[in-house]
Amino acid sequence: MSLLPADIVELAARVVAENKAAGRVVALAESCTAGLVSAALTEIGGSSAVLDRGYVTYSNEAKHEMLGVSKDIIETFGAVSIACAWAMAQGALKRSKADVAVAISGIAGPDGGSEQKPVGTVVFARAIRGQNEEDALAEERLLDGSSRESVRHQAALVALELLLP
Repeated sequence: MSLLPADIVELAARVVAENKAAGRVVALAESCTAGLVSAALTEIGGSSAVLDRGYVTYSNEAKHEMLGVSKDIIETFGAVSIACAWAMAQGALKRSKADVAVAISGIAGPDGGSEQKPVGTVVFARAIRGQNEEDALAEERLLDGSSRESVRHQAALVALELLLP
């Protein structure tokens, strides 16, 4: 029995199996999911062959100190921005032995949202070693913000999908 929802565990099992088969190692930089994606991967036996490390960078200071996200990016665009997620993914890749890094930052609620960035706004980025930094995927999604749990659950699923080869 897992501590996590079945859909997250099932997708994590695919991520581990497919990355293991591809010989790929992954890293995570998590903010609003606070380690949920890393925890999902470690629910799966054999995940040590795939998961190099996960950074939980909940505060802006942690994003700067642990991942090298520029204070200018955070001050100009905010922690929940494509620019910040992109920098988080690049930082996780540079500071790890991973082949691919995924970053997640968002507003899980119930407060913290604004008209421009409502609760449920989550940004994702994926950086792949050897790929031009400019080609890294970075996107913003508006997830169902009806509950904190819902936002975090959906964000974990999106991040896991981004880790598939």
